[in-house]
Amino acid sequence: MLETLNNLMLGFSVALQPQVLMYAFVGCLIGTLVGMLPGVGPLAGISMLLPATFGLDPIIAVVLLAGVYYGAMYGGSTTSILMRLPGEAASVMTCIDGYEMTRRGRAGPALAICAIGSFVAGTLGVLGLMLLAPTLASFALRFGPPEYTALLMMGLLVLAYMSGGSMPKTLAMAGFGLMLGMIGIDAMSGYTRFSFDVVELADGIGIVPVAVGLFGISEILMTASHQMGALPKTPTLRELMPSRTEWRQSSGAIARGSVIGFLIGIIPGSAHIISSFVAYGVERRLSKTPERFGQGAIEGVAAPESANNSAASGAFIPMMALGVPTSPVTAVMLAAIMIHGIAPGPTLITERPELFWGFVASMYVGNVMLLIFNLPLIGLFVSLLRIPYSYLYPCILAFCILGCYSVSNSVVDVWIMLAMGGVGFVLRKFGFDLAPVALGLVLAPMLELSLRQSLAMSAGDYAIFFQRPISAVMLGLGVLMLLVSLKPLISRKRDWRSQVGLDDQA
Repeated sequence: MLETLNNLMLGFSVALQPQVLMYAFVGCLIGTLVGMLPGVGPLAGISMLLPATFGLDPIIAVVLLAGVYYGAMYGGSTTSILMRLPGEAASVMTCIDGYEMTRRGRAGPALAICAIGSFVAGTLGVLGLMLLAPTLASFALRFGPPEYTALLMMGLLVLAYMSGGSMPKTLAMAGFGLMLGMIGIDAMSGYTRFSFDVVELADGIGIVPVAVGLFGISEILMTASHQMGALPKTPTLRELMPSRTEWRQSSGAIARGSVIGFLIGIIPGSAHIISSFVAYGVERRLSKTPERFGQGAIEGVAAPESANNSAASGAFIPMMALGVPTSPVTAVMLAAIMIHGIAPGPTLITERPELFWGFVASMYVGNVMLLIFNLPLIGLFVSLLRIPYSYLYPCILAFCILGCYSVSNSVVDVWIMLAMGGVGFVLRKFGFDLAPVALGLVLAPMLELSLRQSLAMSAGDYAIFFQRPISAVMLGLGVLMLLVSLKPLISRKRDWRSQVGLDDQA
Protein backbone atom coordinates (compact mmCIF):
# COMPACT_ATOMS: atom_id res chain seq x y z
CA MET A 1 0.00 0.00 0.00
CA LEU A 2 2.86 2.37 0.86
CA GLU A 3 4.45 1.68 -2.52
CA THR A 4 1.16 2.51 -4.26
CA LEU A 5 0.93 5.83 -2.40
CA ASN A 6 4.52 6.67 -3.34
CA ASN A 7 3.75 5.87 -6.98
CA LEU A 8 0.62 8.02 -6.85
CA MET A 9 2.65 10.93 -5.46
CA LEU A 10 5.01 10.47 -8.41
CA GLY A 11 1.99 10.59 -10.71
CA PHE A 12 0.68 13.84 -9.23
CA SER A 13 4.13 15.39 -9.47
CA VAL A 14 3.86 14.76 -13.22
CA ALA A 15 0.16 15.57 -13.67
CA LEU A 16 0.35 18.90 -11.82
CA GLN A 17 3.07 20.33 -14.03
CA PRO A 18 1.74 23.49 -15.75
CA GLN A 19 2.17 22.14 -19.27
CA VAL A 20 0.42 18.86 -18.47
CA LEU A 21 -2.41 20.75 -16.75
CA MET A 22 -2.87 22.95 -19.80
CA TYR A 23 -3.14 20.01 -22.20
CA ALA A 24 -5.48 18.17 -19.81
CA PHE A 25 -7.79 21.20 -19.82
CA VAL A 26 -7.62 21.48 -23.62
CA GLY A 27 -8.49 17.78 -23.94
CA CYS A 28 -11.45 18.08 -21.54
CA LEU A 29 -12.74 21.19 -23.33
CA ILE A 30 -12.48 19.62 -26.78
CA GLY A 31 -14.02 16.38 -25.51
CA THR A 32 -17.00 18.19 -23.97
CA LEU A 33 -17.68 20.08 -27.19
CA VAL A 34 -17.20 16.95 -29.30
CA GLY A 35 -19.61 15.00 -27.09
CA MET A 36 -22.33 17.60 -27.68
CA LEU A 37 -22.18 17.26 -31.46
CA PRO A 38 -24.40 14.48 -32.88
CA GLY A 39 -22.23 11.97 -34.70
CA VAL A 40 -18.85 13.36 -33.63
CA GLY A 41 -18.10 11.03 -30.73
CA PRO A 42 -14.86 10.46 -28.81
CA LEU A 43 -13.42 8.21 -31.52
CA ALA A 44 -13.71 10.92 -34.20
CA GLY A 45 -12.35 13.57 -31.83
CA ILE A 46 -9.33 11.48 -30.82
CA SER A 47 -8.63 10.44 -34.42
CA MET A 48 -8.62 14.07 -35.56
CA LEU A 49 -6.23 15.08 -32.75
CA LEU A 50 -3.86 12.12 -33.16
CA PRO A 51 -1.59 13.81 -35.76
CA ALA A 52 -1.25 16.82 -33.46
CA THR A 53 0.36 14.63 -30.76
CA PHE A 54 3.32 13.47 -32.87
CA GLY A 55 5.64 16.22 -31.63
CA LEU A 56 4.48 16.13 -28.02
CA ASP A 57 5.93 14.37 -25.01
CA PRO A 58 4.34 10.89 -24.65
CA ILE A 59 2.80 11.75 -21.26
CA ILE A 60 1.25 14.95 -22.62
CA ALA A 61 -0.05 13.13 -25.71
CA VAL A 62 -1.80 10.45 -23.65
CA VAL A 63 -3.22 13.02 -21.20
CA LEU A 64 -4.61 15.11 -24.07
CA LEU A 65 -6.32 12.17 -25.77
CA ALA A 66 -7.65 10.78 -22.48
CA GLY A 67 -9.15 14.19 -21.71
CA VAL A 68 -10.99 14.11 -25.02
CA TYR A 69 -12.31 10.62 -24.20
CA TYR A 70 -13.86 11.22 -20.80
CA GLY A 71 -14.79 14.80 -21.69
CA ALA A 72 -16.91 13.43 -24.54
CA MET A 73 -18.53 10.99 -22.11
CA TYR A 74 -19.88 13.97 -20.19
CA GLY A 75 -20.58 16.27 -23.14
CA GLY A 76 -22.96 13.81 -24.76
CA SER A 77 -25.37 14.19 -21.85
CA THR A 78 -26.07 17.89 -22.40
CA THR A 79 -27.99 17.65 -25.67
CA SER A 80 -29.54 14.37 -24.49
CA ILE A 81 -31.11 16.08 -21.50
CA LEU A 82 -32.05 19.38 -23.12
CA MET A 83 -33.22 18.17 -26.54
CA ARG A 84 -33.52 14.35 -26.37
CA LEU A 85 -30.68 14.27 -28.86
CA PRO A 86 -27.89 11.84 -27.87
CA GLY A 87 -24.52 13.43 -28.59
CA GLU A 88 -23.03 9.93 -28.81
CA ALA A 89 -24.24 6.37 -28.38
CA ALA A 90 -23.46 6.11 -24.66
CA SER A 91 -25.94 8.92 -23.97
CA VAL A 92 -28.96 7.05 -25.37
CA MET A 93 -30.20 6.00 -21.94
CA THR A 94 -29.64 9.44 -20.44
CA CYS A 95 -32.04 11.11 -22.85
CA ILE A 96 -35.02 8.99 -21.72
CA ASP A 97 -35.44 10.39 -18.21
CA GLY A 98 -33.19 13.41 -18.69
CA TYR A 99 -35.44 14.94 -21.34
CA GLU A 100 -38.53 14.20 -19.26
CA MET A 101 -36.93 16.12 -16.39
CA THR A 102 -36.36 19.02 -18.80
CA ARG A 103 -40.05 18.98 -19.75
CA ARG A 104 -40.90 19.16 -16.04
CA GLY A 105 -38.63 22.18 -15.55
CA ARG A 106 -35.84 20.19 -13.86
CA ALA A 107 -33.14 20.41 -16.54
CA GLY A 108 -30.75 22.13 -14.10
CA PRO A 109 -30.77 19.31 -11.52
CA ALA A 110 -30.43 16.72 -14.28
CA LEU A 111 -27.32 18.45 -15.68
CA ALA A 112 -25.92 18.95 -12.16
CA ILE A 113 -26.35 15.27 -11.32
CA CYS A 114 -24.63 14.37 -14.60
CA ALA A 115 -21.63 16.53 -13.73
CA ILE A 116 -21.39 15.30 -10.13
CA GLY A 117 -22.11 11.67 -11.03
CA SER A 118 -19.46 11.79 -13.75
CA PHE A 119 -16.96 13.19 -11.26
CA VAL A 120 -17.70 10.54 -8.61
CA ALA A 121 -17.65 7.72 -11.16
CA GLY A 122 -14.44 8.99 -12.71
CA THR A 123 -12.80 9.24 -9.28
CA LEU A 124 -13.84 5.70 -8.31
CA GLY A 125 -12.68 4.49 -11.72
CA VAL A 126 -9.25 6.05 -11.17
CA LEU A 127 -9.01 4.36 -7.75
CA GLY A 128 -9.90 1.05 -9.37
CA LEU A 129 -7.35 1.62 -12.12
CA MET A 130 -4.72 2.35 -9.49
CA LEU A 131 -5.42 -0.61 -7.21
CA LEU A 132 -6.78 -3.38 -9.45
CA ALA A 133 -5.23 -2.89 -12.89
CA PRO A 134 -2.97 -6.00 -13.12
CA THR A 135 -5.50 -8.40 -11.53
CA LEU A 136 -8.56 -7.32 -13.52
CA ALA A 137 -6.61 -7.07 -16.76
CA SER A 138 -5.40 -10.67 -16.46
CA PHE A 139 -8.99 -11.79 -15.81
CA ALA A 140 -10.18 -9.97 -18.96
CA LEU A 141 -7.64 -11.96 -21.00
CA ARG A 142 -9.48 -15.18 -20.08
CA PHE A 143 -12.35 -14.10 -22.33
CA GLY A 144 -12.33 -15.93 -25.65
CA PRO A 145 -15.06 -16.07 -28.33
CA PRO A 146 -17.37 -18.39 -26.29
CA GLU A 147 -17.15 -16.06 -23.28
CA TYR A 148 -17.88 -13.01 -25.44
CA THR A 149 -20.89 -14.77 -26.96
CA ALA A 150 -22.26 -15.69 -23.53
CA LEU A 151 -21.62 -12.18 -22.22
CA LEU A 152 -23.46 -10.51 -25.10
CA MET A 153 -26.37 -12.94 -24.91
CA MET A 154 -26.62 -12.31 -21.18
CA GLY A 155 -26.57 -8.58 -21.93
CA LEU A 156 -29.67 -8.89 -24.10
CA LEU A 157 -31.44 -11.03 -21.51
CA VAL A 158 -30.47 -8.59 -18.74
CA LEU A 159 -32.06 -5.84 -20.80
CA ALA A 160 -35.29 -7.82 -21.06
CA TYR A 161 -35.22 -8.69 -17.36
CA MET A 162 -34.46 -5.15 -16.19
CA SER A 163 -36.75 -3.30 -18.57
CA GLY A 164 -39.78 -3.40 -16.27
CA GLY A 165 -42.07 -3.07 -19.28
CA SER A 166 -43.46 -5.64 -21.66
CA MET A 167 -40.84 -8.33 -22.12
CA PRO A 168 -42.08 -9.42 -25.59
CA LYS A 169 -41.94 -5.80 -26.76
CA THR A 170 -38.43 -5.35 -25.34
CA LEU A 171 -37.13 -8.53 -26.99
CA ALA A 172 -38.86 -7.58 -30.26
CA MET A 173 -37.08 -4.22 -30.31
CA ALA A 174 -33.75 -5.87 -29.46
CA GLY A 175 -34.35 -8.34 -32.31
CA PHE A 176 -35.08 -5.45 -34.66
CA GLY A 177 -31.77 -3.89 -33.67
CA LEU A 178 -29.95 -7.19 -34.25
CA MET A 179 -31.48 -7.43 -37.73
CA LEU A 180 -30.26 -3.93 -38.57
CA GLY A 181 -26.81 -4.94 -37.36
CA MET A 182 -26.69 -7.83 -39.85
CA ILE A 183 -26.56 -5.42 -42.80
CA GLY A 184 -23.13 -5.04 -44.40
CA ILE A 185 -20.06 -7.15 -45.09
CA ASP A 186 -19.93 -10.55 -43.40
CA ALA A 187 -16.80 -10.45 -41.23
CA MET A 188 -16.14 -14.19 -41.70
CA SER A 189 -16.73 -14.65 -45.44
CA GLY A 190 -16.34 -11.14 -46.85
CA TYR A 191 -19.69 -11.20 -48.68
CA THR A 192 -22.03 -8.22 -48.56
CA ARG A 193 -25.47 -8.91 -47.12
CA PHE A 194 -28.80 -7.08 -47.32
CA SER A 195 -27.24 -3.95 -48.85
CA PHE A 196 -29.56 -3.89 -51.92
CA ASP A 197 -26.60 -2.78 -54.08
CA VAL A 198 -26.16 0.40 -52.03
CA VAL A 199 -22.38 0.73 -51.74
CA GLU A 200 -22.57 2.85 -48.60
CA LEU A 201 -24.35 0.02 -46.74
CA ALA A 202 -21.38 -2.32 -47.16
CA ASP A 203 -19.98 -1.01 -43.86
CA GLY A 204 -23.32 -1.59 -42.19
CA ILE A 205 -25.72 0.84 -40.54
CA GLY A 206 -23.97 3.09 -38.04
CA ILE A 207 -25.25 3.66 -34.53
CA VAL A 208 -25.13 7.45 -34.95
CA PRO A 209 -27.84 7.89 -37.63
CA VAL A 210 -30.03 5.28 -35.92
CA ALA A 211 -29.74 6.83 -32.45
CA VAL A 212 -30.19 10.39 -33.69
CA GLY A 213 -33.18 9.35 -35.80
CA LEU A 214 -34.89 7.23 -33.16
CA PHE A 215 -34.53 9.76 -30.37
CA GLY A 216 -33.92 13.19 -31.90
CA ILE A 217 -36.00 13.18 -35.11
CA SER A 218 -38.85 11.19 -33.55
CA GLU A 219 -39.04 13.75 -30.74
CA ILE A 220 -39.36 16.54 -33.30
CA LEU A 221 -42.18 14.65 -34.99
CA MET A 222 -43.88 13.96 -31.65
CA THR A 223 -43.82 17.50 -30.30
CA ALA A 224 -43.49 19.92 -33.23
CA SER A 225 -47.23 19.82 -33.91
CA HIS A 226 -48.14 20.42 -30.24
CA GLN A 227 -48.76 23.90 -28.99
CA MET A 228 -45.97 24.72 -26.57
CA GLY A 229 -46.51 26.54 -23.31
CA ALA A 230 -44.79 29.65 -22.04
CA LEU A 231 -41.01 29.87 -22.32
CA PRO A 232 -39.15 28.91 -19.16
CA LYS A 233 -37.87 31.80 -17.06
CA THR A 234 -34.20 32.25 -16.36
CA PRO A 235 -33.50 29.79 -13.52
CA THR A 236 -32.08 30.84 -10.16
CA LEU A 237 -29.07 29.11 -8.63
CA ARG A 238 -31.30 27.24 -6.18
CA GLU A 239 -33.45 25.90 -9.04
CA LEU A 240 -30.35 24.61 -10.83
CA MET A 241 -29.29 22.31 -7.99
CA PRO A 242 -30.98 19.02 -7.06
CA SER A 243 -33.33 18.95 -4.09
CA ARG A 244 -32.61 16.94 -0.98
CA THR A 245 -34.93 14.17 -2.20
CA GLU A 246 -33.16 14.06 -5.58
CA TRP A 247 -29.77 13.85 -3.87
CA ARG A 248 -31.01 10.91 -1.80
CA GLN A 249 -32.51 9.15 -4.83
CA SER A 250 -29.43 9.57 -7.01
CA SER A 251 -26.64 8.80 -4.51
CA GLY A 252 -27.15 5.04 -4.59
CA ALA A 253 -27.62 5.09 -8.37
CA ILE A 254 -24.29 6.90 -8.81
CA ALA A 255 -22.47 4.37 -6.62
CA ARG A 256 -23.99 1.33 -8.34
CA GLY A 257 -23.53 2.79 -11.81
CA SER A 258 -19.87 3.50 -11.05
CA VAL A 259 -19.19 -0.09 -10.01
CA ILE A 260 -21.14 -1.59 -12.92
CA GLY A 261 -19.43 0.66 -15.46
CA PHE A 262 -15.95 -0.04 -14.14
CA LEU A 263 -16.37 -3.82 -14.17
CA ILE A 264 -17.90 -3.85 -17.67
CA GLY A 265 -15.28 -1.39 -18.90
CA ILE A 266 -12.43 -3.90 -18.67
CA ILE A 267 -14.20 -6.31 -21.04
CA PRO A 268 -13.53 -5.79 -24.77
CA GLY A 269 -16.42 -4.27 -26.72
CA SER A 270 -18.51 -1.12 -26.59
CA ALA A 271 -18.31 -1.09 -22.80
CA HIS A 272 -19.46 2.48 -22.20
CA ILE A 273 -22.62 1.82 -24.24
CA ILE A 274 -23.44 -1.56 -22.71
CA SER A 275 -22.72 -0.37 -19.16
CA SER A 276 -25.19 2.52 -19.43
CA PHE A 277 -27.97 0.12 -20.50
CA VAL A 278 -27.17 -2.33 -17.69
CA ALA A 279 -26.94 0.39 -15.02
CA TYR A 280 -30.28 1.87 -16.09
CA GLY A 281 -31.93 -1.55 -16.01
CA VAL A 282 -30.53 -2.34 -12.56
CA GLU A 283 -31.91 0.90 -11.12
CA ARG A 284 -35.30 0.28 -12.65
CA ARG A 285 -35.42 -3.23 -11.25
CA LEU A 286 -34.27 -2.18 -7.76
CA SER A 287 -36.60 0.80 -7.53
CA LYS A 288 -39.70 0.56 -5.35
CA THR A 289 -41.46 2.82 -7.89
CA PRO A 290 -40.30 1.55 -11.32
CA GLU A 291 -43.20 3.33 -13.00
CA ARG A 292 -41.29 6.62 -12.48
CA PHE A 293 -38.63 5.54 -14.97
CA GLY A 294 -39.25 7.06 -18.36
CA GLN A 295 -41.24 9.83 -16.66
CA GLY A 296 -38.32 11.85 -15.29
CA ALA A 297 -36.69 9.69 -12.59
CA ILE A 298 -33.38 11.25 -11.59
CA GLU A 299 -31.92 7.78 -10.97
CA GLY A 300 -32.42 7.16 -14.70
CA VAL A 301 -30.00 10.01 -15.34
CA ALA A 302 -27.49 9.36 -12.55
CA ALA A 303 -26.95 5.64 -13.16
CA PRO A 304 -26.18 5.55 -16.92
CA GLU A 305 -24.05 8.72 -16.77
CA SER A 306 -22.00 7.33 -13.89
CA ALA A 307 -21.68 3.98 -15.65
CA ASN A 308 -20.39 5.28 -18.97
CA ASN A 309 -17.83 7.56 -17.27
CA SER A 310 -16.64 4.78 -14.98
CA ALA A 311 -16.41 2.43 -17.98
CA ALA A 312 -14.09 4.94 -19.64
CA SER A 313 -11.68 4.48 -16.72
CA GLY A 314 -12.08 0.70 -16.69
CA ALA A 315 -11.29 0.50 -20.40
CA PHE A 316 -7.79 1.84 -19.71
CA ILE A 317 -6.86 -1.12 -17.50
CA PRO A 318 -6.19 -3.70 -20.25
CA MET A 319 -4.72 -0.96 -22.45
CA MET A 320 -2.16 0.30 -19.94
CA ALA A 321 -1.45 -2.90 -17.98
CA LEU A 322 -1.40 -5.42 -20.84
CA GLY A 323 -1.31 -3.42 -24.06
CA VAL A 324 -4.68 -4.86 -25.12
CA PRO A 325 -7.22 -2.34 -26.50
CA THR A 326 -10.82 -3.05 -25.55
CA SER A 327 -12.49 -0.61 -27.94
CA PRO A 328 -11.71 1.45 -31.06
CA VAL A 329 -11.01 4.47 -28.84
CA THR A 330 -8.40 2.69 -26.73
CA ALA A 331 -6.92 1.19 -29.92
CA VAL A 332 -6.27 4.70 -31.26
CA MET A 333 -4.77 5.76 -27.94
CA LEU A 334 -2.59 2.65 -27.92
CA ALA A 335 -1.34 3.63 -31.36
CA ALA A 336 -0.48 7.09 -30.02
CA ILE A 337 1.68 5.49 -27.30
CA MET A 338 3.43 3.17 -29.74
CA ILE A 339 4.11 6.04 -32.16
CA HIS A 340 6.31 7.56 -29.46
CA GLY A 341 8.37 4.35 -29.22
CA ILE A 342 6.79 3.07 -26.00
CA ALA A 343 5.80 -0.59 -25.77
CA PRO A 344 2.60 -0.91 -23.72
CA GLY A 345 2.14 -3.97 -21.57
CA PRO A 346 3.06 -5.40 -18.17
CA THR A 347 6.55 -3.86 -18.31
CA LEU A 348 5.14 -0.34 -18.79
CA ILE A 349 4.41 0.10 -15.07
CA THR A 350 7.96 -0.84 -14.03
CA GLU A 351 9.95 0.65 -16.93
CA ARG A 352 7.99 3.91 -17.34
CA PRO A 353 6.29 4.50 -13.97
CA GLU A 354 6.12 8.25 -14.59
CA LEU A 355 3.99 7.61 -17.70
CA PHE A 356 1.58 5.14 -16.08
CA TRP A 357 1.14 6.93 -12.76
CA GLY A 358 1.19 10.35 -14.40
CA PHE A 359 -1.65 9.17 -16.62
CA VAL A 360 -3.60 7.84 -13.60
CA ALA A 361 -3.18 11.09 -11.68
CA SER A 362 -4.08 13.18 -14.73
CA MET A 363 -7.41 11.36 -15.00
CA TYR A 364 -8.32 12.48 -11.49
CA VAL A 365 -7.20 16.02 -12.27
CA GLY A 366 -9.21 15.92 -15.50
CA ASN A 367 -12.37 14.87 -13.62
CA VAL A 368 -11.93 17.82 -11.25
CA MET A 369 -11.52 20.11 -14.28
CA LEU A 370 -14.70 18.76 -15.87
CA LEU A 371 -16.66 19.38 -12.67
CA ILE A 372 -15.35 22.95 -12.29
CA PHE A 373 -15.82 23.64 -16.01
CA ASN A 374 -19.34 22.28 -16.42
CA LEU A 375 -21.18 23.23 -13.22
CA PRO A 376 -21.04 27.01 -13.88
CA LEU A 377 -22.34 26.45 -17.42
CA ILE A 378 -25.54 24.69 -16.31
CA GLY A 379 -27.46 27.98 -16.15
CA LEU A 380 -26.34 28.87 -19.67
CA PHE A 381 -27.41 25.47 -21.03
CA VAL A 382 -30.82 25.68 -19.37
CA SER A 383 -31.32 29.21 -20.70
CA LEU A 384 -31.06 27.81 -24.23
CA LEU A 385 -34.54 26.38 -23.65
CA ARG A 386 -35.90 29.94 -23.72
CA ILE A 387 -35.40 29.98 -27.48
CA PRO A 388 -38.86 29.62 -29.11
CA TYR A 389 -39.51 26.11 -30.39
CA SER A 390 -40.41 27.44 -33.83
CA TYR A 391 -36.75 28.50 -34.12
CA LEU A 392 -35.24 25.71 -32.06
CA TYR A 393 -36.55 22.66 -33.93
CA PRO A 394 -35.30 23.70 -37.41
CA CYS A 395 -31.90 24.32 -35.83
CA ILE A 396 -31.98 20.89 -34.18
CA LEU A 397 -32.90 19.25 -37.49
CA ALA A 398 -30.06 21.01 -39.30
CA PHE A 399 -27.75 20.05 -36.42
CA CYS A 400 -28.74 16.38 -36.78
CA ILE A 401 -28.25 16.36 -40.56
CA LEU A 402 -24.81 17.97 -40.36
CA GLY A 403 -23.73 15.68 -37.53
CA CYS A 404 -24.79 12.48 -39.30
CA TYR A 405 -23.31 13.59 -42.61
CA SER A 406 -19.96 14.45 -40.99
CA VAL A 407 -19.43 10.90 -39.70
CA SER A 408 -18.62 9.43 -43.13
CA ASN A 409 -19.60 12.22 -45.54
CA SER A 410 -22.47 10.06 -46.77
CA VAL A 411 -25.94 11.25 -47.77
CA VAL A 412 -27.14 7.69 -47.15
CA ASP A 413 -26.55 8.18 -43.42
CA VAL A 414 -28.82 11.22 -43.54
CA TRP A 415 -31.59 9.21 -45.25
CA ILE A 416 -31.15 6.44 -42.66
CA MET A 417 -31.48 9.00 -39.88
CA LEU A 418 -34.69 10.42 -41.37
CA ALA A 419 -36.12 6.94 -41.98
CA MET A 420 -35.35 5.85 -38.42
CA GLY A 421 -36.98 9.05 -37.19
CA GLY A 422 -40.21 7.98 -38.91
CA VAL A 423 -39.87 4.44 -37.55
CA GLY A 424 -39.22 5.77 -34.05
CA PHE A 425 -42.29 8.02 -34.28
CA VAL A 426 -44.53 5.07 -35.18
CA LEU A 427 -43.01 2.79 -32.51
CA ARG A 428 -43.45 5.42 -29.82
CA LYS A 429 -47.08 5.85 -30.81
CA PHE A 430 -47.60 2.12 -30.16
CA GLY A 431 -45.78 2.21 -26.83
CA PHE A 432 -42.52 0.46 -27.80
CA ASP A 433 -39.26 1.22 -26.01
CA LEU A 434 -36.62 2.45 -28.49
CA ALA A 435 -33.50 1.88 -26.39
CA PRO A 436 -33.25 -1.90 -27.10
CA VAL A 437 -33.00 -1.12 -30.83
CA ALA A 438 -29.81 0.84 -30.27
CA LEU A 439 -28.35 -1.86 -28.01
CA GLY A 440 -29.19 -4.62 -30.49
CA LEU A 441 -27.51 -2.69 -33.30
CA VAL A 442 -24.35 -2.23 -31.23
CA LEU A 443 -24.18 -5.87 -30.12
CA ALA A 444 -25.09 -7.54 -33.44
CA PRO A 445 -21.65 -7.50 -35.16
CA MET A 446 -19.81 -8.56 -32.00
CA LEU A 447 -22.35 -11.26 -31.19
CA GLU A 448 -22.33 -12.75 -34.67
CA LEU A 449 -18.54 -12.73 -34.96
CA SER A 450 -17.94 -14.29 -31.54
CA LEU A 451 -20.68 -16.91 -32.12
CA ARG A 452 -19.23 -18.00 -35.46
CA GLN A 453 -15.67 -18.02 -34.10
CA SER A 454 -16.83 -20.20 -31.22
CA LEU A 455 -18.50 -22.68 -33.57
CA ALA A 456 -15.40 -22.70 -35.77
CA MET A 457 -13.33 -23.60 -32.70
CA SER A 458 -15.66 -26.49 -31.81
CA ALA A 459 -16.38 -27.72 -35.36
CA GLY A 460 -20.02 -26.71 -34.99
CA ASP A 461 -20.57 -28.17 -31.51
CA TYR A 462 -22.70 -25.85 -29.36
CA ALA A 463 -21.53 -27.69 -26.24
CA ILE A 464 -18.45 -25.45 -26.19
CA PHE A 465 -20.51 -22.77 -24.46
CA PHE A 466 -21.23 -25.11 -21.54
CA GLN A 467 -17.80 -26.72 -21.38
CA ARG A 468 -16.08 -23.44 -20.48
CA PRO A 469 -16.87 -22.33 -16.91
CA ILE A 470 -17.20 -18.57 -17.48
CA SER A 471 -19.53 -18.85 -20.47
CA ALA A 472 -21.59 -21.59 -18.77
CA VAL A 473 -22.15 -19.43 -15.67
CA MET A 474 -23.17 -16.39 -17.72
CA LEU A 475 -25.56 -18.37 -19.91
CA GLY A 476 -27.04 -19.99 -16.80
CA LEU A 477 -27.65 -16.57 -15.26
CA GLY A 478 -29.24 -15.36 -18.49
CA VAL A 479 -31.61 -18.32 -18.65
CA LEU A 480 -32.50 -17.87 -14.97
CA MET A 481 -33.41 -14.20 -15.57
CA LEU A 482 -35.48 -15.20 -18.58
CA LEU A 483 -37.45 -17.74 -16.53
CA VAL A 484 -38.00 -15.23 -13.72
CA SER A 485 -39.27 -12.68 -16.27
CA LEU A 486 -41.68 -15.21 -17.76
CA LYS A 487 -43.17 -16.17 -14.38
CA PRO A 488 -45.60 -13.19 -14.18
CA LEU A 489 -46.82 -13.92 -17.73
CA ILE A 490 -47.48 -17.56 -16.84
CA SER A 491 -49.28 -16.54 -13.63
CA ARG A 492 -51.52 -14.07 -15.47
CA LYS A 493 -52.38 -16.71 -18.05
CA ARG A 494 -53.23 -19.22 -15.31
CA ASP A 495 -55.43 -16.67 -13.52
CA TRP A 496 -57.19 -15.89 -16.78
CA ARG A 497 -57.93 -19.56 -17.42
CA SER A 498 -59.29 -20.06 -13.90
CA GLN A 499 -61.44 -16.97 -14.33
CA VAL A 500 -62.83 -18.31 -17.60
CA GLY A 501 -63.58 -21.63 -15.91
CA LEU A 502 -65.48 -19.89 -13.10
CA ASP A 503 -67.46 -17.90 -15.62
CA ASP A 504 -68.39 -21.11 -17.53
CA GLN A 505 -69.59 -22.74 -14.32
CA ALA A 506 -71.72 -19.73 -13.54
